[in-house]
Amino acid sequence: MNKISESRQKKTALITGAASGIGYQLTQIFARHSYNLVLVDKNEQKLTEILDEFPQKFGIFVKIFAQDLSIPTSPEEIFTELQQASIKIDVLINNADFDTYGAFNETDITIQLKMLQVNIVSLTHLTKLFLKDMVEQNYGKILNIASFAAFQPGPLMAVYFATKAYVLSFSEAIANELEGTGVSVTVLCPGPTASEFQQPAAMEDSKIASVNRMMATETIAKIGYRGLMKNKTVIVPGMRNKLLTESVRFTPRNLVTKVMRSIHELKKK
Repeated sequence: MNKISESRQKKTALITGAASGIGYQLTQIFARHSYNLVLVDKNEQKLTEILDEFPQKFGIFVKIFAQDLSIPTSPEEIFTELQQASIKIDVLINNADFDTYGAFNETDITIQLKMLQVNIVSLTHLTKLFLKDMVEQNYGKILNIASFAAFQPGPLMAVYFATKAYVLSFSEAIANELEGTGVSVTVLCPGPTASEFQQPAAMEDSKIASVNRMMATETIAKIGYRGLMKNKTVIVPGMRNKLLTESVRFTPRNLVTKVMRSIHELKKK
């Protein structure tokens, strides 16, 4: 059997937001475990670098989509092209997201609508498109990246926190619906992460962006991969984050909201 035929025999993982952060770390992990890769990101240069390096390095097939998931037609376009190429997706990683920082009435609604499209609509659309084939083949894994933000309101990041609450609720619900089908759904809820995320969100000067509070993307990706392979439903990396998510359940909501406002405020200079 030649290398191309061997590559076609491997399982295939589709990863969005694959060019940086947790997405890129997951890309490396799946490559090391001999998965073929379908990678989606706006950063065409980084995707091309992966395409040039990974097939030879890991003996896998890589296909890239340099697409913006804030464009509503993107999920359907990706799905259609993969169907036409007879590329079956065994693992779907909905990782792409972004945020804006600031009081809701002062932020750009155009950017926030794009964020809703990426964080909620495209994630839901891609899941819908690929789930049917997974159920029919009695095998599939879906990993949705939410956040510690999913467990409480987040003043100064109100829309982002709300999108992550959706991802958590949606993932838990369909995980229950899919019991017994051979398809598992996992939602990863990391806390503050040391990545490029804070720069576009204009959060560099917020209290929460202190580096000593953040976990490395590599660590989070490893925890997420292990949990996905064990068919866990909800994963909160880090004991501190686990304790905080539990404490939120027993704390008055207005107090939780005030605390989150405090830690999102800019550091005094």
